[in-house]
Amino acid sequence: MKKRLITSESVTEGHPDKICDQISDAILDDLIRQDPYSRVAIETLVTTGSVHVAGEVTTNGFCDVQKIARETLREIGYTDPDFGMDWEDAGIWVSLHGQSPDIALGVNGKEDKEQGAGDQGMMFGYACNETPELMPMPIMLAHKLSKRLADVRKTGIIQNLGPDGKSQVTVEYNGLGKPNRLEAIVIAQQHKENISEEQLKKDIYDFVITPICGKLMDADTKIHINATGKFVIGGPEGDTGLTGRKTIVDAYGGGIPVGGGAFSGKDPSKVDRSGAYAARYIAKNIVAAGIADEILIQIAYAIGVAKPVGVNVDCSGTNRIPEEEIENLIRDLFPLKPAEIIKELDLRRPIYKKTAAYGHFGREKEGFTWERTGILEPKLRTYLDIPNEIEKDKGYRR
Repeated sequence: MKKRLITSESVTEGHPDKICDQISDAILDDLIRQDPYSRVAIETLVTTGSVHVAGEVTTNGFCDVQKIARETLREIGYTDPDFGMDWEDAGIWVSLHGQSPDIALGVNGKEDKEQGAGDQGMMFGYACNETPELMPMPIMLAHKLSKRLADVRKTGIIQNLGPDGKSQVTVEYNGLGKPNRLEAIVIAQQHKENISEEQLKKDIYDFVITPICGKLMDADTKIHINATGKFVIGGPEGDTGLTGRKTIVDAYGGGIPVGGGAFSGKDPSKVDRSGAYAARYIAKNIVAAGIADEILIQIAYAIGVAKPVGVNVDCSGTNRIPEEEIENLIRDLFPLKPAEIIKELDLRRPIYKKTAAYGHFGREKEGFTWERTGILEPKLRTYLDIPNEIEKDKGYRR
């Protein structure tokens, strides 16, 4: 294998697209808190001084959409008109209606019919052993940088920052396909006029980049901080935001496929979300159990049908048992039908706003059930007739 470069980006919670994801998921959380069986598909758009919320909702609860949207803006940090959006004065428009009865026919579970998938589509799950989170290194570093940008702003470690920001990391992989060094780090951070370019770059290097990436950088690592020299106009004033426009950021970063649908604003009956969470759950447990060092899982669904129409596995040659056997154990040991996934991962809870910034995967401390590991090992020992005393680091073999 030749050396290669893989790049991933992340954005802060104040990025216009992420504002939308957080508002959509905050509305979802509020409705699920009242009615766990709420059907929700919310889309948000933000632009200068205004928020537009639209979508389909069927619920026994009631949501004050304007209040939730304003509170989300306040929590993010849009409290100063200088940032082009102010939580108190923003105009908020709402247009919601019920879920299509034609779609509901396929999703509603009945005595003679299982709960079907809310739509057709394909979902991907991925895991690898190159980071403690069992995630690709480029996306994990990018998320940590973006989260650090928000932290130094909110705590005042760096003064005069705005809520909008982005990070990007390029990792060099050696000939064995392992992370070797950082080729480049890119930061774009909104700021006020009263901070100099030189001071801003120094502070971001010292308080953001060095704590996260210092041990991985070398003399040849390229650093770009606000490469245009100025980033005063940001947030919704600088760029219109939409729910679901950061699908690669939400998933596994560059180099890993993403499914056809976004996550935020959708209740767990939508397999765009629950199917993707299940695929990550499966992939992470397979890598954690030592069956493969890397695995990409694709699960495909048809609307109104409970059982997946396809399951495919690609371990890039790192598997210790045949891929066909891995596919069989996935079908036999893991939840794949929508109702099974929702039950196994306990998805009818108001947990979704937390997912809407800094990635849906690789965050076990957040209490995301799809990040739990150890589930596969006892089942697998029985399934493959493996002795309990097997050394895990040798991997599973018949």
